[in-house]
Amino acid sequence: MSNKTGRYSGFIKPITYIFDLTVINILPFFCFLAIDNWYFNIFVSLSWIIVSINIEFYDVFRFTKILSIINKIIKQLVLFTVICYAFFGFYYNGTYTTTILKYSLFAMFTIGVFKIIVFYLLKKYRGLFGGNTRNVIIVGNGNKAKLLNELFNNNLDYGCRVIEFFKYKTDKKQTIKESLNFALENNIDSIYCSLHEIDIDEINQFIDFSDDNLKEVKFLPENDEVISINSQIDYYEYIPVISLQKTALHDPITKIVKRVFDVIFSLLVILFLLSWLVPLLALLIKLESKGPAFFKQGRPGIDEKEFFCYKFRSMQINETTEKEASKNDPRVTKIGKFIRKTSIDEMPQFLNVLLGEMSVVGPRPHLWSQNKSYSNKIRKYMMRHYVKPGITGLAQVKGYRGEIETDDDMINRINFDVFYIENWSVILDIKIIGQTVINI
Repeated sequence: MSNKTGRYSGFIKPITYIFDLTVINILPFFCFLAIDNWYFNIFVSLSWIIVSINIEFYDVFRFTKILSIINKIIKQLVLFTVICYAFFGFYYNGTYTTTILKYSLFAMFTIGVFKIIVFYLLKKYRGLFGGNTRNVIIVGNGNKAKLLNELFNNNLDYGCRVIEFFKYKTDKKQTIKESLNFALENNIDSIYCSLHEIDIDEINQFIDFSDDNLKEVKFLPENDEVISINSQIDYYEYIPVISLQKTALHDPITKIVKRVFDVIFSLLVILFLLSWLVPLLALLIKLESKGPAFFKQGRPGIDEKEFFCYKFRSMQINETTEKEASKNDPRVTKIGKFIRKTSIDEMPQFLNVLLGEMSVVGPRPHLWSQNKSYSNKIRKYMMRHYVKPGITGLAQVKGYRGEIETDDDMINRINFDVFYIENWSVILDIKIIGQTVINI
């Protein structure tokens, strides 16, 4: 039986969010029959999300202990119950003490049981069937590296398959180079690196490799070793493992918020703008030159997976579509010059947003040829594939749009893309959209 690799959180977390919100919203109809409680549903849904974010209720990983899960359930129960009492104390004069307690206890019991069952089913799935596994390598001579290797090999329910264990030889730099090359050539998901006997430059080498190649890197400290970067310490049984802090855009709640915003915004644009703009521009494009009104091209998206990016056609039909348009490009039509200058040619990408392939705001999707050219030349270039590409982005509103004439143009664009990924907020998205409209 072939093993299935990959993380489950991308699917399980949204499912548990939906299940939990469904439970707390359905139960009031059985518990509060005498109350018109639609506003109670809105209140508890928002409160549930806020509390769960603050206590990290959904941060359950393959190395999480069952006691930690129970602790999260108890915390969520206490805070959720207090919020329910606060709501009824403010809005109603009646006595609902027993009813509210029953509601919160039954809700948390249902949610808690579901959470624990899912956790154990995944452990059994990994241990018995070899599914949901991650291919890992371990690098280093430290004692913690040896213990981690034994832990993964003796506990298959962790779902971490050690493909290779690299121990430092006489030439430490050569060993590190071999391990990183191995990770690239053998579809390795995670690298566990012992901090024993390596310096800060070598640590940064692993971090840069992680950013440039979309690989996960974790560090294993010995007794008093620390790492001076934004990080968090998790424990695999009794073994400390340092993970690099992820950005806000990695959080499932943030992804849901950004996705809801994208869907609503793109629907409004499609209904109120594209509904009349598409037939008008399609007519003008076809009157000037033969060919379709729309143009689609394969571009690298999130996790460097290809998708087809849609645009209004701004060039004559040609066989060099992979070549970026330059200033005074003879392939560009008259109407094409106008729609390119105003960025109207990008408007069909709201369909890409609706399909979930792009976001309204994010790093612009580059050509595959640019990926090949710059991925090994510019640090953190591949970080832009951690998130969905956008119709507009921070780099574009800061003046770095259009043709890439020099390496500095691309470096500046990537710097803004990385800043956006590491400092995302709803306010920043709104500012970028507003600045894009002003620029147009």
